[in-house]
Order: sequence, then C-alpha cells, then structure tokens
Amino acid sequence: MTLSKNLIPILFAASLIFLIAKPADAHHAFSAEFDAEQPIELKGVVTKLELVNPHSWLYLDVKQADGNPANWGFEFGAPFSLKQKGITKASLPIGSEVTIQGFRAKNGKNFGYAVTTILSDGRAVKTGGAQDAPGAQENPAQ
Repeated sequence: MTLSKNLIPILFAASLIFLIAKPADAHHAFSAEFDAEQPIELKGVVTKLELVNPHSWLYLDVKQADGNPANWGFEFGAPFSLKQKGITKASLPIGSEVTIQGFRAKNGKNFGYAVTTILSDGRAVKTGGAQDAPGAQENPAQ
C-alpha cells in the first residue's frame, strides 16, 4: 500500500501535534468540594505545607472548644502563584500561627478552601487559586 505524496505531510503534521500537545489536567471547580454557604475563619499552628501542583495544601492544628487540637487541611493555589505572592516554606514554617479565612468542605470533614491567609507577621495574602470561588476578591468571613 502506498500513500499519496499529499497525504504524507498531513499525517506527519498530525502525528507531531499529537506528540507535543500537553495533556489536559483534570481540574475540579470550587463548588465540587467546598460550600460557599459555610465561610470559616480559623486560627491555628502550621503542621505541614505541601507546595504541589495543581493545588498546594496547608495543614494546621486548630484548638477546639475542649482545648484539644484538631488538624485541618486547607487548599491553596498553585506553588508558582503562591511564590509570586511571597508564600514559601520559609514564610509558613512549622510551628507558626496563622489565620485562614475561607470556606468549609462540603463533606463536613476538617478541610477547607483558603481565600486569605494571615501570616504570623500580620500580612494578609490571597492564597486561593480557584477562579470560581466566592470571596476570591474579598474576605469571606467578614
């Protein structure tokens, strides 16, 4: 079987596009996991920071009413975006106290979406990355 000379460049171009095209990453909307009707503001002590794509995560021990700590996880934006805003492992060291303003997870577990993080030095940084999150332009817990 022979290919026409006109078809070979088309097949080559299609193969090249297929090979170099970036695969689409699955991405969820804010509303898939978080509840816009449940704004929260929690203060806690940093236990872990994961600067990973597509979303970074900050974990805090938050003191409960009975005095015992409960560990919470908060979704942040992408590491590159956070770095541009001055968020690094050095700005959120383990043991530092921060305040998170955001929204609680729909499943009721100790997870949330962080719109704003107030660092121990008093700086307030927009740490969320979802374009469709309510309060992305303002503080949700106010």
